[in-house]
Amino acid sequence: MKRLAPVMLAGTGSDVGKSLIATGLCRIFMQDGYHPAPFKAQNMALNSYATPDGFEIGRAQAVQAEAAGIDCTTDMNPILLKPSGEHTSQVVLNGRPSGNTDAYQYFRKEGKEELRRIAHEAFDRLNARYNPIVLEGAGSISELNLRDGDIVNMSMAFYAGAKVILVADIDRGGVFASVYGSIMLQTPEHRRLIKGIIINKFRGDLRLFEDGRQQLEELCGVPVLGVVPIASHIHIEEEDSVAIAGKEKSAKKDKVNVAVVLLDHISNFTDFNVLERHPQVNLYYAADSNDLADADIVILPGSKNTLSDLLGLRKKGLAKAIREARDEGKTVIGICGGYQMMGDIVEDPDSIEGELKSLPGLGLLPARTVICQEKTTRQVNFRFLDDDRICKGYEIHMGRTDTNNPFIWFEDGTPEGCMIDEKCWGSYIHGILDNPVVIELILSPFMDRKTNEKCDPATFRDEQYNLLADWLRKYLDVDKIYSIIQER
Repeated sequence: MKRLAPVMLAGTGSDVGKSLIATGLCRIFMQDGYHPAPFKAQNMALNSYATPDGFEIGRAQAVQAEAAGIDCTTDMNPILLKPSGEHTSQVVLNGRPSGNTDAYQYFRKEGKEELRRIAHEAFDRLNARYNPIVLEGAGSISELNLRDGDIVNMSMAFYAGAKVILVADIDRGGVFASVYGSIMLQTPEHRRLIKGIIINKFRGDLRLFEDGRQQLEELCGVPVLGVVPIASHIHIEEEDSVAIAGKEKSAKKDKVNVAVVLLDHISNFTDFNVLERHPQVNLYYAADSNDLADADIVILPGSKNTLSDLLGLRKKGLAKAIREARDEGKTVIGICGGYQMMGDIVEDPDSIEGELKSLPGLGLLPARTVICQEKTTRQVNFRFLDDDRICKGYEIHMGRTDTNNPFIWFEDGTPEGCMIDEKCWGSYIHGILDNPVVIELILSPFMDRKTNEKCDPATFRDEQYNLLADWLRKYLDVDKIYSIIQER
C-alpha cells in the first residue's frame, strides 16, 4: 500500500470528540486495506487498560487499536497521567508507574525534554510498523501558557510530519470563535499543519449550517471536511469521566436498577457498559445515600484513591446506605478499588495514596487490603465459580487483598476475589462484566435465564466500529482526507 502521512485529530477543547473520530478513522483505514495504528503522546485519564504484555495505557488508545484490528502496545500511549487528587497525578511512562507529581511541577518546562524524547521514540517505533498513524491531541491546541512545554499537540504533529484536522464541538456553542481562534493563535509553522476542520456533535438540519460552513472556510482558509451529527445510536467506549455527567442519575420503574456508586476518583467506568446496554436494566450513577433506595444491585467501582473515596463514602452517608442495601438482600458488588473498600480494612503503610495510613472497610467481605508500591497490570483468563467457560478481563491495581473466600480461578489455578454468597462479592478484575456467565449470575434473581439476552461483547464492539466508520463516511469527505494525507 502507498505510504500515507500521519494524521492528527486536534481539538478546540476537551471532549469535542477527537477520540471518537480517531477511532472511526482507524476502522476506515483498516477497511480500505491499510495497517493503521493510534497514537497519543500524553493522555490524562482514569480509564486505563492492560496491554497483552502487561503494561498500562489509556483506554481510548486500546479502543482505537481494537478498531484498527491490532493489539495495543505502550507505544500508542507512552505517557499516561492518572489523577489521584485535586492537584496530583500518577505518571505512567511506557506502561509503568514512575511516581507522582503535582500539576505545577509537571507542566514546568524543566524535565519536559525527557518526556518529549520518550514520546518521539514511541512514535518512531510505531511509525516504522504501521501505516498510517492516527494521532490524537489533548484538550485545546490554543493554550498559549502551556505551548512551550507541549508534547502532545502541535509540537508532536510537527515532529511527526502529521496533517492536522481540527475538531470542534458545535453543541457547546461558540464554534466560529473556537475554530478561528484555535487556528489564528498558532505559530505560522504550526498553522500550516492544519489541513482541515471537522464540525462535530451537530443537532438538527444540516442544511442550516451550509452558510456557516462556507463562512468558516473563508475566515480560516482551511476546508471544512464535514459536519458530523451526534451519533447517539453508536456505542463506543468513552474515556473521559466527564461522560458520566450525561448518564442516568436515578432509578426507573419496571427495570432492574443497577446503581454504580459515584466515587470522587472513579476509574474504569467502562466496566459497566454491558449492563448499560441491557434492555431490562437501568444503570445509573448514585451520588448520595438516597440514590440507593430503589436500587436492586449496588456496584462499587474502581478508584484511583481507595482510602480517600472510602472516607468520602462515610462522609456522604453512602457507607451506611451500602451496608443497609446488603442487609435488605440487595446485591452488592465491588470491582478493584470497590472490592478493597468492601473488606474489613484498607492499609497504606507507605503513604502511596496520601496521608491516610488505614481505614476500616465496609465490613461486607472477610478481606484485608494493603496498598503496595508494585502495580499489577495484566490481562487474565479465568473461570467464574464452577462454570467451565473461559472468561477474560484485566487487572490494574496497587494493592494486595488477602481472603479465604475466593470464587475465581486463573488458568494456573491461582484463586482471586472474595465471595460471601452470590449477592455479595468483589474482584480486582476489570471487564469482568463483559463475560456472560457473570451477567447471568447477577441478573438471574430478576429474570428467567432462558429469556436473558445474550451478548458477545467482542462481536458487539466490532459491529459498533463498523457503524462508526459508516457514519463518518456518510458525513466526512473521506476522499479529501485521503488526498490530504497522500501529500508528503
